[in-house]
Amino acid sequence: MQKRVLVGMSGGVDSSVAAALLLEQGYDVSGVTLRLFDHDSVASEKTFAGGKADAVQDAKSVCDRLGIAHVVFDFCDAFEREVISRFACGYEKGLTPNPCIDCNRYIKFGLLLQRARAMSYNLIATGHYVQRAYDSASGRYLLKKAADVTKDQTYVLYMLTQHQLAGTLFPLGTVQKKQARQLARNMELASAQRPESQDICFVQDGDYAGFLERKLGVASVPGDFVYKDGTPLGRHKGMIHYTIGQRKGLGISYAHPLFVLDKNASANRITLGENADLFTNRLKARNVNYIAVERLNTPLHVTAKARYSQKEARAVVHPLSESEVIVEFAEKQRAITPGQAVVFYDGDVVVGGGTITPD
Repeated sequence: MQKRVLVGMSGGVDSSVAAALLLEQGYDVSGVTLRLFDHDSVASEKTFAGGKADAVQDAKSVCDRLGIAHVVFDFCDAFEREVISRFACGYEKGLTPNPCIDCNRYIKFGLLLQRARAMSYNLIATGHYVQRAYDSASGRYLLKKAADVTKDQTYVLYMLTQHQLAGTLFPLGTVQKKQARQLARNMELASAQRPESQDICFVQDGDYAGFLERKLGVASVPGDFVYKDGTPLGRHKGMIHYTIGQRKGLGISYAHPLFVLDKNASANRITLGENADLFTNRLKARNVNYIAVERLNTPLHVTAKARYSQKEARAVVHPLSESEVIVEFAEKQRAITPGQAVVFYDGDVVVGGGTITPD
């Protein structure tokens, strides 16, 4: 009997090709597009994995071309609660959160998988560039880097549970991005020429502070800029306008360039200093999720990165508890930012990851 797979589709090239590949492999495939928020109250309509206002129609057109069913799920309330609200709360606390990770955690691999199972689908699938494997020795599913390492997305999927990995397929894990686009052209899919989305899906113009102020009513309260020795330097526009490592837009006249070193939300104070002050070899992370192992009891040598675009660096993970770790890098890293994720690897296998804390 054919296994039924529900493919998350944005109308873009990756999810379109993922659906087509699963069809070729003999699965009973349907497509789903997620309506994640009301475009009148937040921004233009975005859907599964981002997209423009016509993403639903684009996805349906691809499904029609492939001869598969297409449905739309309205997850607006859950997206508001689990993603947008957490995003706003994080910024108010002086953090720099990554909403894509929360969307993956709670929506795309949480609520979607739950809904798919309720509709008698065996599996879900997405167009993410990662690989899934099963390790019979440990009895665990593994998350591995994509064959196209330039498009690897394991960083934003470190939070996947064993249950979620068991229920998900990643057809593009072994495919090169150029190859995926060519496959779309060969199949004459409308998505073949569609550009990739870069910004956070609900903040199209990249103005996070403006979005928080205009759409969510987050207060932008002016406060003090201070030098690293405590010397007052001037006033800032509000905590939400700045992130660790930022240099541009500070509005401070000084003898040399200054950078944001620290954000103290309770005091509404931002500390500035030199670029050299941004480098450290240590961070603490909470809400750690392990994939390759059930838990960590002793220090583990890994490679790790604390930003999506950062190169991995040698490090040691020291467990503090089941959900907290200290990560010590062999070489100092620049602008480690609370609210972002740190992800650790053993070769091409994701060991786990967590959220960087302020201390």
